[in-house]
Order: sequence, then C-alpha cells, then structure tokens
Amino acid sequence: MRNLLGKGLVLASLAIGAPAVAADLPLKAPPPMVAPAFSWTGFYIGVNGGGAWGDSDLSTATIFSPTGYFAASSVPAINAVGQQHVNPSGGTAGGQVGYNWQSGVVVYGVEADIEWLGLSGTATGSAVYPCCAPTSFTVSSSMKSDWLFTLRPRLGFAANNWLLYVTGGLAVANVKANFLFTDNFATALEAAAISETKVGWTAGVGAEYAFAGRWSAKVEYLHVDLGSTSVTSTNLTAFTPPIAFPTNVFGHSVNLTTDIVRAGINFRL
Repeated sequence: MRNLLGKGLVLASLAIGAPAVAADLPLKAPPPMVAPAFSWTGFYIGVNGGGAWGDSDLSTATIFSPTGYFAASSVPAINAVGQQHVNPSGGTAGGQVGYNWQSGVVVYGVEADIEWLGLSGTATGSAVYPCCAPTSFTVSSSMKSDWLFTLRPRLGFAANNWLLYVTGGLAVANVKANFLFTDNFATALEAAAISETKVGWTAGVGAEYAFAGRWSAKVEYLHVDLGSTSVTSTNLTAFTPPIAFPTNVFGHSVNLTTDIVRAGINFRL
C-alpha cells in the first residue's frame, strides 16, 4: 500500500512540474518568409523611342542607242556620276506588344512593334560631257523611309529582375526614292520615282529591367536590312519643244540598311 501511495505522489509531482519545464524550453523560430522569384512570363505592351542611322545606295544609269540622245562617250560618264550614296538619319518612335515564357533562367518570347521612322537623305553630282565641253549634266537622287514594322522572336536569360536577350526576325518598311537627270546642252530631262513596301530582316540585342511591380524599362539595338528595289523609265526628253528619246532607257535603284538604338517602357498585363 505504501509503495502504491509513493508511486502516486511521484507521478503527481511530475505532472505538476512538466508544464514548468516545458515553459523553460526555448521556442523554435518559424522559417523565414522567402519572396517568390520574379517571373517574366506574360503579356506586355509598351512604347519606345530613339534614333536611326542608315546606309543607302542610289543608282542612275542609262544605255547607248544609235537613235538616242547621247553620244557613246556620254553614257559611261552619266553612269559613273549616277552611283550615289547617302547616310540618312532621323528619329524613331512607336509601340510594341509581346509575350514571354520563362523556364528557369531562360526566357522565350515574341514581340511585334510599329514605328515612325524619320530617315531621309539626298545626293547630287555633276560632270562635263566628254564629247561636248563645256556643257554638263547633273544627276540628283533622294530617298526616305517613314515607317517600320518588325515581328521578332526573343531569347534571353533572366537574373531575377534583369533580362538580357537576343532578337531577330521580319522587318517591313516603306522605301521611297526620287531620281532626276538634267543637262544644259539641250535642256534634257528624265525623272523617275520609287515607292514600295519592302520586306527584309532584322537582328539585335537588348537588356530589360523590371521595377515597381508590372513595369520594366529596356534599351535595344536593331540592325535592319531591307534589300533593294528598282525601276526603269523611257521618258527622256530634250530640246524645245521637247523631243522624246525612249531608246535611251534609264534604270534606277535604291537599297537601305539602318541601325536603330532605342529605349522603351513596358507594362505587363
């Protein structure tokens, strides 16, 4: 009986002392809250602006005809002066829309943009007719491009809020050119114009930084190649009143490449 009473007293004292012992044990801190990694996945829209610098070759050339206006020695001289080059420059501004998919640190995307493109340039050259000095001729040409559209896949690598990417794809723009030949031998005149929507390609690189939740800022470089286009004319006239010389066929061509540097702001939807 005494043994049972002793055991009961021991158990009772342990039960009473257990909460005090537990209260003395240090509490384990909860795990720290970890902010979720930033994700570039999703749709976005934005605006951009910058500068554009181009290279354009403009060509005017004709052929000799026994029934035409030019002496045989005049044709090579005209063709040499007619090879002209301009470096058009101007501003660019527009908007873009796109979508990104992120898998780990790799970001895939596609972007389309439409831009106002203020490229323009002019060139003029003159020379004395080899056959008929001191009379001379003048060749003038000009070009411009008003707008640009691109559709480009993007491939990048993300470091949280930073994205570095390469991009390339389709480029479409309008290319306009005007050509004029005149002389002071017999008031000769020939003119032609080109206005065409050209399809070409573009490639470039960029960097983008996300801030303030859904906003991001980017800088981007693009090289655009729109190839060349040409036109022929048979509208040479000379003398007063004008006499037509359709056998002196003129050929004109223009090509355009441009480099664009621009900055932009995007908003993720």
